[in-house]
Amino acid sequence: MSPSRRQAPVSKIGEFQLIRALNRGFSPPGSRTLIGMGDDAALLAHPSSTHIVISTDLLVEGIHFSKNTASFYDIGYKAAVANLSDIAAMGATPTYILVAIALPSYVRFGDWKDLYRGLSVPCKSHGVQLVGGDTSASHSSLFLSITILGQVEPGHALTRGGAKEGDIIYVSGSLGNSAAGLACLTHQGSRGKISNLRQPMKFLVRRHLQPTPRIALGRLLSSRRLASAALDLSDGLSGDITHLCQQSRVGALILEANLPMSPHLLAYASQVGAEPLPWVLHGGEEYELLFTVSPKKQHSLESAIKRLRISATAIGVMTSRRSGIQITKKNGRTHQLVPKSYVHFSE
Repeated sequence: MSPSRRQAPVSKIGEFQLIRALNRGFSPPGSRTLIGMGDDAALLAHPSSTHIVISTDLLVEGIHFSKNTASFYDIGYKAAVANLSDIAAMGATPTYILVAIALPSYVRFGDWKDLYRGLSVPCKSHGVQLVGGDTSASHSSLFLSITILGQVEPGHALTRGGAKEGDIIYVSGSLGNSAAGLACLTHQGSRGKISNLRQPMKFLVRRHLQPTPRIALGRLLSSRRLASAALDLSDGLSGDITHLCQQSRVGALILEANLPMSPHLLAYASQVGAEPLPWVLHGGEEYELLFTVSPKKQHSLESAIKRLRISATAIGVMTSRRSGIQITKKNGRTHQLVPKSYVHFSE
């Protein structure tokens, strides 16, 4: 792409030329894509032996992302992961994606290309095809709306409503990295170049800007019926365990000593004189999986994740609904865990 074309405002390129430029980058149409992009709607063949999983997400500039702390590539990448993570939380296989975008006048053609390049990378890694969407002008901010489709075997979909008292609470990966990465970016004043950052900041910033959807773990939990309930950590542990408890009508006890923290998080917290626990409990946009497992299936789960080299840690147990949501601190004292995750429209 010539530098002049890359710097051209999208208004000079035109809606239909933008759409025509989208066919490259994503996985090529498969045998079940009867009609893909370019028509009034996509036409997809669907096997009768599976159920369809659908999710949608809206990202708004100034609310979900800032150009001061994320490049257009990062914005696209994270938008794709947020939706792939929803499919992972249902234990499904992602298949198709539709993208609707509203572009303000400051966006250049090169910016637009970078955003879709970021979108395409995690999608291509999981064989997800772009089959449609919409493009519009915006008078102010950048808006990005994604609809994603997946498939799962009948009776195998994971939900938030199946946890039982006595079930063991697990979380994949480690916690607090995304929130610490955002704190690092905010402290620096701008995204800058990740390559110029020193460890542990580089790791934390990458976990914030380019997280990993836990598709393989979700598929393991659903295909082998190992989890009783699951959801992805988008709102933070304190907020998301609250969602799970409300849907399952149970309580929860979290053990602070069991919460998995990366050495990068601990090093950065020490470096800046911060307490890491608030990031771990309340930091959002982790896109790890929070799930519950019956004690009868714990051995099967532990064996399976060890064979697949998947990281997951037992962090607590589901309790009675009247007990509420509690956390046992390292000093042995137990307190109520108050959710402090981000909530839209809250004061």
